[in-house]
Amino acid sequence: MGSTRPVKPVKKVDRSAVTHAADRSAVTPSSVQDQEINERLAAERLRLRRLAGLDSPAHFHRPLERPFTAEERSRVTILFGGLTWKHEELIRAVFQGSGYRCERLPVPGVAAFQAGKEYGNNGQCNPAYFTVGNLVQHLRSLEASGISRQRILDDYVFFTAGSCGPCRFGMYEAEYRFALKNAGFDGFRILLFHDSDGLKAASGEPGLKFTVDFGLGMLNALHLGDVMNDVIYQIRPFELHPGEADRVFAEAMTGLCKTLRERPPFEIMQRAPQWSRGYLQRKKTLRNTLNTLGKIHEHLYGDIYLEALAECMEKLNSIEVDRTRVKPIVKITGEFWAQTTEGDGNFNMFAFLEREGAQVLVEPIATWVAYLLHQAKAHARAKWPVNRPHRNPRCWELRKHFANQAGLRKKLALLGLGETLWYHFYHRVTRHLGGLTHPLVPQPELAELAHPFYNQFARGGEGHLEVGKNVYYTVHRLCHMVLALKPFGCMPSSQSDGVQSAVINKYQDMIFLPIETSGEGELNAHSRVQMALGEAKAKAKTEFEKALQSTGKRLEDIKAYIAEHPELRRPFYHVPRRPAIAGTAAQYILHVSDRMDASHRSWRRSRLHGIAVADTG
Repeated sequence: MGSTRPVKPVKKVDRSAVTHAADRSAVTPSSVQDQEINERLAAERLRLRRLAGLDSPAHFHRPLERPFTAEERSRVTILFGGLTWKHEELIRAVFQGSGYRCERLPVPGVAAFQAGKEYGNNGQCNPAYFTVGNLVQHLRSLEASGISRQRILDDYVFFTAGSCGPCRFGMYEAEYRFALKNAGFDGFRILLFHDSDGLKAASGEPGLKFTVDFGLGMLNALHLGDVMNDVIYQIRPFELHPGEADRVFAEAMTGLCKTLRERPPFEIMQRAPQWSRGYLQRKKTLRNTLNTLGKIHEHLYGDIYLEALAECMEKLNSIEVDRTRVKPIVKITGEFWAQTTEGDGNFNMFAFLEREGAQVLVEPIATWVAYLLHQAKAHARAKWPVNRPHRNPRCWELRKHFANQAGLRKKLALLGLGETLWYHFYHRVTRHLGGLTHPLVPQPELAELAHPFYNQFARGGEGHLEVGKNVYYTVHRLCHMVLALKPFGCMPSSQSDGVQSAVINKYQDMIFLPIETSGEGELNAHSRVQMALGEAKAKAKTEFEKALQSTGKRLEDIKAYIAEHPELRRPFYHVPRRPAIAGTAAQYILHVSDRMDASHRSWRRSRLHGIAVADTG
């Protein structure tokens, strides 16, 4: 038998000792440094949260603002800006005529854009930086001129528009306050025309009082600004003597501003017959009603106002023009501010287009107001099933059925009346200023044309207007090219641009170009416009040559006839519009050709009549 080898006992290992040894080996200098870094990051994060107030969050409250009182009207200056200089000059005249001190801000430039980025929030849109920086820059220039900062806070206020919705325009008020605080003007007053906060004193007396005279004066100023802005862009490209249009236009604007500033307000107690004043003095309600109606008539139909329009038209009609020049018509659309301003905010695009030989078709502010009125009617119809007073009345409950219908009809009637009056008064100014301005685009047709591509109820920016206007001006042959100006990164405009690709695929002959504006990139934008404008020029030239060929006449003969008839060289000479022709020159030579034919037929008839009379004798 073999011997067995003794088995060695297994030595038990202390697992806790091994674990502690492993932990000691794992604690290295690098892990200690990581732990220290994490502790310092946590402490810094806690400090920043406390600094930002995140540990004890509170609901945001709009900061309290000193009121603008009636007693301050004589010394406080109201600042405003953001429109064309024509609109701003007329609006300033209305402010001054109502007893306010008022100044318009200069046209913002690149320096204003840089100031807006320096003192404002990150991620704002282009108009916010330009307008906010422009205000900061102006206040700093006032301080540099010797006015103390406290006096600026006490004696100046800024008047602007307020809004809401998905566009960043709704945050402009907060952006103004934030930038002013960072620039050292904390407490500077911002007044919004859609809100009463900051306008009324504790007694309820507003510093900025919206009276009948003030409201109707603003209505006239907006419509006159739109029409005059359109008129100068239709006259200047065809002026025979360079600089004459701007000189005469400035004189005409001075006259209109003087009328709005100095026209005496209507007062019934001064205009009424002597024998009725005692009775009107006792009847307050009747006196106030007649006084309001008299003010409305005086502002809209008064002799002073109509004479000023006639004088303005006479001055502008003295400019000599040559409408045989072939120029492509470029329709401007896009975001409200970018398509309106005339400075660095849209790369000085209007002046650039005119230098390149184009005729600019600007967009009136009145279109935006008409859009708001039309949208209010559409929303009223869409929401009425929810807002109606009676839910699902029985068929025999006629009173409830009538109440449901009456409420909607009343709201639509009031909105429709406002829409009708708005169109009427705009086109009335157009007629009194020569009828050269394009009529307002019908909003129902815009909504219908845009509907296959863009829903009418999609909010933000100009909504469906960009798409609708692009299709409208193309299918009606009112322009050769559509140029959409919009801020860089504008969400509503980006949505419209995405839709425009489908629009262009359907309308193959459309020339559409979107340009995003910012504080830089002007040369690149101008280069893109030049390329698209080349196509528009070729389109306009082909259209003109076809029109000339259809007349059967030489261009030299047409120009000779124009030289013999000076009324054809006046800007307000009416040229009937022909469908399917966009160019001014093509429309003009067709009309002149018709006149030449009519003159020749008249000459032949008179000659034949003379021969017949001679034979009879």
